[in-house]
Amino acid sequence: MSDLVTGEAVALELRPAKLPSRALAVLLDLAAAFAVYFLVMTGLIAATASLDEAALAAITVATFLLVLVGIPIAVETLTHGRSLGKLACGLRVVRDDGGPIRFRHALVRGGIGMIEILLTFGTVASIASLVSERGRRVGDVFGGTLVVRERVPGGRGGYVPAPPPWLAGRFSGLDLSGVPDELWLAVRQYLTRMSQLDPQVGAAMARRLAVELAGRTGADVPPGVPPAAFLAAVVNERQTRDARRAFAGDGGAGWGAVPVAGYPGPGYPGGPGYPGGGAQSVGGPGGVGSSGGAGPFAQPGGFAPPGAGAGAAAAPGGPAASGAVREPGGGGRPATGFAPPS
Repeated sequence: MSDLVTGEAVALELRPAKLPSRALAVLLDLAAAFAVYFLVMTGLIAATASLDEAALAAITVATFLLVLVGIPIAVETLTHGRSLGKLACGLRVVRDDGGPIRFRHALVRGGIGMIEILLTFGTVASIASLVSERGRRVGDVFGGTLVVRERVPGGRGGYVPAPPPWLAGRFSGLDLSGVPDELWLAVRQYLTRMSQLDPQVGAAMARRLAVELAGRTGADVPPGVPPAAFLAAVVNERQTRDARRAFAGDGGAGWGAVPVAGYPGPGYPGGPGYPGGGAQSVGGPGGVGSSGGAGPFAQPGGFAPPGAGAGAAAAPGGPAASGAVREPGGGGRPATGFAPPS
């Protein structure tokens, strides 16, 4: 893994590409470039047969620079670091800080690459890549770039923390239509990686995101609620609504509990400790309930806030909450969450 750290004190999990994969990508790029160069030169020779030797030499040099240097620079700029060979090998050129490269980065890489790859047959580039800890050649050092692997073995993704039980269903009346997708993405990225942040940096980011999210929803952060817990509760409310809409085709019946992964990290910044453990389940129309059996928030028989619907766990002494709740005497039909007047 790379030890790159962004300005927000987040460690980037980048895998630098080593010499074998980079050499294969370069060979594929050179094969494609020389094929294009051969086709272009064949057409130019046929079209400029009447020119003298000096003109032909100038056209040859210009075509060489254009096809073998100019086109690779343009391709890396337009694709943000993915040439044909890198695409086949699952590699990408990025900046030292992990961002996408621009024209100046591709220009420095291409200009120095003509010397260390084409004119020396890759000898200088191979030695520099072997010596470098992150497999960088001379063009990467001067251009401030790094070649990383995009296709890596899949690992366990980050968890979006479930809100504390005392916040479950508290924000059911919020208007979330004015929250843009960019803000949702920023909130989710913060929640999944807040355990990797410096405590002070994480608390400041949580406050900033909470203020922005509150401004978009038209409701202030409740007093005494940590900003990170507020963010988790609002995201959980959106997930609950998305789940209801997804199962609206069945009339809301029988969708039981939608699992929301518990967060195994530390407590929320600025609030009481919240060592997430067991999964929580989003109940049917009306509330959010704990999964009843596992985790530090499990209570005897499960926890069900007031107003919980079909997905909530049973109260102490009540029926076990396993799977979807069935209507009594309904022939095994799933419950709809509607309770007739007594």
